[in-house]
Amino acid sequence: MSADITHEGHEEREGTALRRSLGFRDLVVYGLLFIAPMAPVGVFGTLDAKSHGAVALVYVVATIAMAFTAFSYAQMVRVAPRAGSVYAYARVGLGKEAGFVAGWMAMLDYLLIPAVAYLFSGIAMNSLVPSVSRWVWTALAVVITTLLNLWGVRAAARVGFAVLALEIVVLLVFVVSAIVVLARDGAQRDWLSPLTGDGTQGAFALSAVIGAVSVAVLSYLGFDAIATFAEEVTGGSAKVARAVLFCLVFTGVLFVLQTYLVALLEPTTSAQLAADPGKQGSAFYDAVDTSVGGWLHDLVAVSKAIGAAFAALAGQAAAGRLLFAMARDRRLPKALSRTDSGVPRAALLVAAVITLVAAVWAARRDDGLDHLTSVVDIGALSAFTLLHASVVGYFAVRRRGGAVSWWRHLLIPVLGAAITVAVIVEASGIAQVVGAIWLAVGLAVLVAQRGRSADPA
Repeated sequence: MSADITHEGHEEREGTALRRSLGFRDLVVYGLLFIAPMAPVGVFGTLDAKSHGAVALVYVVATIAMAFTAFSYAQMVRVAPRAGSVYAYARVGLGKEAGFVAGWMAMLDYLLIPAVAYLFSGIAMNSLVPSVSRWVWTALAVVITTLLNLWGVRAAARVGFAVLALEIVVLLVFVVSAIVVLARDGAQRDWLSPLTGDGTQGAFALSAVIGAVSVAVLSYLGFDAIATFAEEVTGGSAKVARAVLFCLVFTGVLFVLQTYLVALLEPTTSAQLAADPGKQGSAFYDAVDTSVGGWLHDLVAVSKAIGAAFAALAGQAAAGRLLFAMARDRRLPKALSRTDSGVPRAALLVAAVITLVAAVWAARRDDGLDHLTSVVDIGALSAFTLLHASVVGYFAVRRRGGAVSWWRHLLIPVLGAAITVAVIVEASGIAQVVGAIWLAVGLAVLVAQRGRSADPA
């Protein structure tokens, strides 16, 4: 304990302390903003085709699968309530080198997921105002949200709360409208088909559902970003653990509900979507357009444009804090560890510049979105795997947490790691190659740092 107090005091003297100003609601706002309550909109068609129509079941299974990771986060945030999230957890559970690797892989995720979200915002705004290029909308979204992040985490959380409320209202409008249409006109598919499949691609196939889960888990990426605010929350790390678990369960319920309803409204069968991949991206919108009307289509599009920008805001904030934590431990340039009035502005600006370059580059290319989305998951899933290993290392191997619980400290993290490794194996070849290259660069940086003096514990 004394070592921790000394280290914290050293951080404050050096101007590298973060301001504690966040409550439970603020953490939930950041988590839900990053995940986005209507995240399934863009991937509904793909999941419907892959799962043979059992798209709601896919999200039930995906929520359970990600619960293992959420539980491991809840375990580790209590013993290492630091801004670096999985970077800090791997340090205490597996050692400094493993911590660096975990942080390095998470960096790939945290820096590119905001770029994807900004690009989604630019694409949505360009569809509403075609006269303005999507890269201009994308850049504008980066500038506005970066200014909010530089203003401070508390101010950004307030604005984010308003945006999140808007997204929830739009989602409720969709749910009510869908229920009204289903009650009036009936369902296009069998009422149980979102859980059992629509039968147009043969009998129910568990393998098809599992294959779709490997895509669906990407909808949840971002709930882990809550842990990066551990040093800015008031009242202890228990709030962070509760917020992580709450966000996962809450969004899981929302994802299952909306995909169940839209599957019932979907006039196109899963076999037709599988045969025509070009229809998969707009399947959610097409179903809403046909059954409810164009007004709801436009409302959802506006909500997605604003919501994506603020999902990127939460991602950018998390990326800045990861860079800050690694710099504070001298794993990245020390200048990134400086704070101004409790805000890591230097790290935030670096994260913003990298994100801006990636997002605008992708916005100016027809295949830019495909390139970005093919690699964002590898970093997160690699970091999740090391997170689970950290639980085993800290509690079962190093035995620093008292008595070992076979299910909390062994069974759950081992199963969680098996799930994340399985999803990595299912990822695209391009994503695997980029992830391997990024890991190789990180290992080279780690070797180069060997000659330095030992960094702080």
